[in-house]
Amino acid sequence: MFLFPFLHESEATMTARIARALISVSDKTGLVEFAKSLHEQGVEILSTGGSAKAIEAAGIPVKEVASHTGFPEIMDGRVKTLHPKIHGGLLGRRSVSSHMQAMTDNDITPIDLVAVNLYPFEETVAKGADYDTCIENIDIGGPGMIRSAAKNHESVTVIVDPADYDRVVAEMGDNAGATTYETRRALAAKAYARTGAYDAAISTWFAGQLGETFPQRLNVSAELKQTLRYGENPHQQAAFYTNGKNRPGVATATQLQGKELSFNNLNDTDAAFELVSEFSEKPAVAIIKHANPCGVAEGETLIEAYHKALSCDPVSAFGGIIAVNRTLDAATAEEIAKLFAEVVIAPDVDDAAKAVLAAKKNLRVLITGGMADPEAEDMTLRSLAGGYLLQNRDAGRVKREELKVVTKRAPSDQELDDLLFAFRVGKHVKSNAIVYVKEGKTVGIGAGQMSRVDSSRIAAWKAEEASKNAGEETVRTTGSVVSSDAFFPFADGLLAAVKAGATAVIQPGGSMRDQEVIDAADENNIAMVFTGMRHFRH
Repeated sequence: MFLFPFLHESEATMTARIARALISVSDKTGLVEFAKSLHEQGVEILSTGGSAKAIEAAGIPVKEVASHTGFPEIMDGRVKTLHPKIHGGLLGRRSVSSHMQAMTDNDITPIDLVAVNLYPFEETVAKGADYDTCIENIDIGGPGMIRSAAKNHESVTVIVDPADYDRVVAEMGDNAGATTYETRRALAAKAYARTGAYDAAISTWFAGQLGETFPQRLNVSAELKQTLRYGENPHQQAAFYTNGKNRPGVATATQLQGKELSFNNLNDTDAAFELVSEFSEKPAVAIIKHANPCGVAEGETLIEAYHKALSCDPVSAFGGIIAVNRTLDAATAEEIAKLFAEVVIAPDVDDAAKAVLAAKKNLRVLITGGMADPEAEDMTLRSLAGGYLLQNRDAGRVKREELKVVTKRAPSDQELDDLLFAFRVGKHVKSNAIVYVKEGKTVGIGAGQMSRVDSSRIAAWKAEEASKNAGEETVRTTGSVVSSDAFFPFADGLLAAVKAGATAVIQPGGSMRDQEVIDAADENNIAMVFTGMRHFRH
C-alpha cells in the first residue's frame, strides 16, 4: 500500500502534505534553490531533461521521469510525461476510495506538487523564428500536467511562476510540509490563466500564418501590470493590462517619479505619446488634455517646440500631459516645471533634466526607451455591450506626392509643410476634427463636435482668445492652413476657415458637394488639396 499524504479536514480548509514533486521547467530561475528546499523538507523529486540535469548537478537527489514511469522519452522528447503514472498520480482524488484503489491496482504513486513553466512559444514567435521552430516550441505535456494538477487542487499544488516558489516553501515550513487549500486554489487559478494565455498566443499566431485578420474565434490575452486607484470616476474599479507587444509607450515606460498613474493619466498619456510619435524629422512636443491635443509643434530645439505647443492653448494645457520625441533636456524641463502638468513622457530624460524635475515630486515622469512607429500595423480592440469591435490601427499616412491639388491655386511649399503637419495632428483629434496650423505649430484646434462647422468655429474662437490673452493684434489663424479629418459636406465649414484667415485647406474629399466646396475655395483664392484618406477618431 502507498502512503497517501493527505490530512483530512473540511474541504474548504484542507491541507495537503507534499511527499513527491515533479519539476519540469524551461525558465530555470530559482530552480536549484527550490529543489534544495523541497529536498530538505523530505520531498522526493521527479524531473525531466535539462531540469533534472541542473538539479543533479547541484548534488540534489532527483529521479528521472522515464525511470518513474518505466517508459523512455521518445520522439525527440515529444512524449515523456504523457503517461498514466504521471496523470494518474496528479488526477487521483485522495478523498475518493475508488481513485485510491485504482492507483494501488495500477502501481501509480501520487504526485503532490507540479512545478512547470512552458516552452517559450511567445518568445520564439517574437524573435521571428521560422514556422517549424515555432511549432516545435508548442508545449504539449506541460499544459497537460498543469491542467491536471490544477483540476485536482483539492490535493495537488501547481506552480507555473518561479515567483511563487518562496511562497510555497514558506507555507510548507509553517504547515509540516503541507500547503493550504486557499493557496492551492489560488495557484490553480493562476495556472489556468497561464495555459489560457498560452493557447491564445498559439491560436493568434496560427491565424496570422493562415492570413486570417478576423478569425472565427477571437482569443485575447493580457497580463496585469497595475491595479489602479479607480477608473474614469472614483466609483469605478480599474486596472492596467499589457499585451506583451512592447510597442514603446505607456506599456513599456519606466516611471521615474511622481504619484501613481490613474486610469485617465494612462489614457491621456497614451494619446500624447502616440501623437508626438508622428513626428521624427524635428524635435516635437504634444500637450494633451482629456485625450485631445491642445497644442502640438515642431521646432529646431525641444524648448522651442515646447513654447510653440504651449502657446496654442495655455489655458487648456494646465493639468495636461506633455509628450516629447527627443531626450528631455534641462532647459526644456525647467520650462515644463513652470506649468502644472500631470505627466511628462519622453523616450529618455538626461540627468540634468531629472534633477530639475525632481523638485516637482507629484509630477509623473515616464521614460519609454524609444518612439512608437506610427506606420506599424497592429489591431485595436474596443468593448461594446455584449461584444467587441476589432480593427486595424490607423497607421495611414499621407505623403506629399499623394496629395491632389483641386483648386486653381496650388499651395506654397510652406503651406504644404503645414498642411501635412495639420493632417497628422488631426488624426489624433476626436472627430469632428479641425486643426489650424501656422509655421509648424497648431494655432487652433476644434474637437469632438457634432457638426464640422462648429469644430471650425470653435478652433478659430480658441485661436482668437489665445491671441488676445497674449496681447497680439493679429489673430493667429491669419495666414494659417487648416485640416479637416473628413470631407466638408457643405461649403460652410470651409467658409468659416476663410473667415478665420486660413489660406490653404487639406481634407479627404469625397463629398457629393465637393465641387461646391472647391468653387468656394477658388472664389476666396484658397488653395486646397485632397488626401483620399480620412482620419475619424471616436
